[in-house]
This record gives sequence, C-alpha cells and structure tokens, in this order.
Amino acid sequence: MSKLDQIATKIIKEQELIIGPIAWQEAGEVKGIHIIDQKTGAVTIDNGDSKIVVDNLVGKYEHLFGRASREVCREAVASLVADLSPSEVPSSLK
Repeated sequence: MSKLDQIATKIIKEQELIIGPIAWQEAGEVKGIHIIDQKTGAVTIDNGDSKIVVDNLVGKYEHLFGRASREVCREAVASLVADLSPSEVPSSLK
C-alpha cells in the first residue's frame, strides 16, 4: 500500500467516525478510489495522479460537510504527510 493509499484510507476512516457509513459511500464516488474491503478499511488509488485523487476525496467531503471537514482530513493524516516531500503532498492537505 502506497503512502497516498494510506492517506486516503485514513481520511475515509476519520470521516466515518464523524458521519458514519456515508463516508464510504461518498469515497466510492470519487474517481480513482477503489474500496477493496470496507470492513478492514482497505483502499487503493487505481488510476490517475494519486495526489489529485486525494484532493478530490477531500473536496468531496468538504463540498458535503463544509470547511471543518477539510480540517478533519488534514489533522487525520498529519503524521503521514510529515513523511512526504513537499512536492508529494496533495494541495488539499497543505
């Protein structure tokens, strides 16, 4: 699992704590997100630029639930993002 796969998974799980199973439904609508197993939280980013897919995932939650949702995403993945170079960090998480 790539670092951005881990980031996407962590974002979805954190959103699930707040909004419940709808977090998985919304993630499934994001092009490039492939939910392997919702119960274990296995997610991969299938195609396209992984950073853009993560940005789209964050944007999906922000569109539905507002700016606070973006901040939840940033806080949830802060430790994972710290391991990336600045050029590898999706813009929505900067």
